[in-house]
Amino acid sequence: MTLLTLALLGCVPKAKYDAALAESATKGQEIDRLNARIADLEASERKLQTDLAQANEALESKRRELARMASEAGLLAKNVEEMEQALKELEERRARAEANLKAFRDLVERFRSMIDAGTLKVKVIDGRMIVELATDILFPPGGASLSADGKKAITEVASVLASIPDRDFQVAGHTDNQPIATQQFPSNWHLGSARAIEVARVLVDGGLAPERVSAASYAEYVPADSNKTKEGRANNRRIEIIVVPDLTSMPGFDELKALEK
Repeated sequence: MTLLTLALLGCVPKAKYDAALAESATKGQEIDRLNARIADLEASERKLQTDLAQANEALESKRRELARMASEAGLLAKNVEEMEQALKELEERRARAEANLKAFRDLVERFRSMIDAGTLKVKVIDGRMIVELATDILFPPGGASLSADGKKAITEVASVLASIPDRDFQVAGHTDNQPIATQQFPSNWHLGSARAIEVARVLVDGGLAPERVSAASYAEYVPADSNKTKEGRANNRRIEIIVVPDLTSMPGFDELKALEK
């Protein structure tokens, strides 16, 4: 092998040999630089991948944070909307309460002279305004024919009620629990209804439009007092003229109206 090399060397001029060695060394250095560059690029790529992963993670975190904030903002907006609706409903209730209070005070003032005379009472029962008259001053015991004083009182009531616009009135007859079983009135239901109808008739005769008046009987089943005493039974024998509520002012009236068939 040495002899071959020497033979070859002997055949290649020294200048070419040195040039070939120099070129080989230069190419080796270029390869080393390229390898180093590749290594740098690979390191840079790994760093970029790491940075990209961190950026994606940060972006996802921001997205979650944004979603949470949007959810909270939506919830806050919903809460604000609900609070505004609640305040609106409270304001409407307050306005209705003030209107009802004014209507009650007006009704009391309209009947002031009769209240002071002890002819009737004005009450609020279960949210309804009621004009109450004791039947003992209107009717004879067990009867349904109005006395002269009773007709006068009901006629005076009619003139007041006729001046109240946009309201209807129901006349309710109430009795005590003492049984009645006559040919004309087989039960307290019949007695209560006959008295209510008689009062309704006189109200109409006194100027109240008939379409604004109705009559009902509760007999002894809605007592205002105890039936165990004479005074309690007297309190239970009564005529109530109920100011029928105006349902159009109630919340949800439009929805109720839409349900009509």
